[in-house]
Amino acid sequence: MKRIVTILAAITLAATLAGTASAQTFDNGPHGPNGIDRREWRQSRRIHDGVRDRDLTRGEARRLWAGQRRIHRMETRRWHDGRLSMRDRFHMHRALNHQSRRIYRLRHNGRSL
Repeated sequence: MKRIVTILAAITLAATLAGTASAQTFDNGPHGPNGIDRREWRQSRRIHDGVRDRDLTRGEARRLWAGQRRIHRMETRRWHDGRLSMRDRFHMHRALNHQSRRIYRLRHNGRSL
């Protein structure tokens, strides 16, 4: 009897540790909070490169930076309870997709400084 209880306790502990490890991996994956921060950073880099390469006018760059600030504020508000739900992540990635399309369109519209 003691042996069965010990085996069951070991299985329960292993399952708990495996569940905790997988939850941490998911939160830090490409769709987790760090994935959002990486996308924000890459998009800011694309705007900066567009200004440096003179693909963006000052007004276009100003509008794109305002969009980046809006996305960052949205992320800050959605962290109010200490975590991002799946719905919050969906909305963040949707806003980042929209901003990414705007950056591409404005960098390739043929206008320059």
